[in-house]
Amino acid sequence: MNLKRIIRHLCTDRWMVRRALPAHAMQAIEAAIGQAEAGHQGQICFAVETSLDWEVLLKDQTARERAIDVFSQLRVWDTAQNNGVLIYLLFADHDVEIVADRGIDRCVGSQGWETICQDMESAFRHKQFEAGIIRGIKAVSGHLARHYPGQGDQGNELPDRPVHL
Repeated sequence: MNLKRIIRHLCTDRWMVRRALPAHAMQAIEAAIGQAEAGHQGQICFAVETSLDWEVLLKDQTARERAIDVFSQLRVWDTAQNNGVLIYLLFADHDVEIVADRGIDRCVGSQGWETICQDMESAFRHKQFEAGIIRGIKAVSGHLARHYPGQGDQGNELPDRPVHL
């Protein structure tokens, strides 16, 4: 059990997320997802979670484990071509995780996703949350365009609107 992490999560509230990602930033993220998906057949979902609940912290759940839970809860895996990608931000930790459905994950692999996460986390260290997220969306979209080219004409299977948990 990491006491510093527990305190950080208990002290992080939704107001802090809204300050880092105000309404106009969330709208820009939504627009970036819509624009990205127009160029390929993949699906991108962005979720930000303020902090973890007390019980989860006591179990020492990692951001990766939580991202996998959110991937399931938001049904990102439920795309026709198995090409859904979740970009998950655990705000209290400033930790980004990318969880991808098996179709696109086979093509990109964990190192490809980790490179995008590290780039986003670097932007966050400089308080550039919106810019870092949009760069991450573009990088994910690049992989989707390479492996699932074409117009996003299969319909929008996942909402473009960011999810704030």
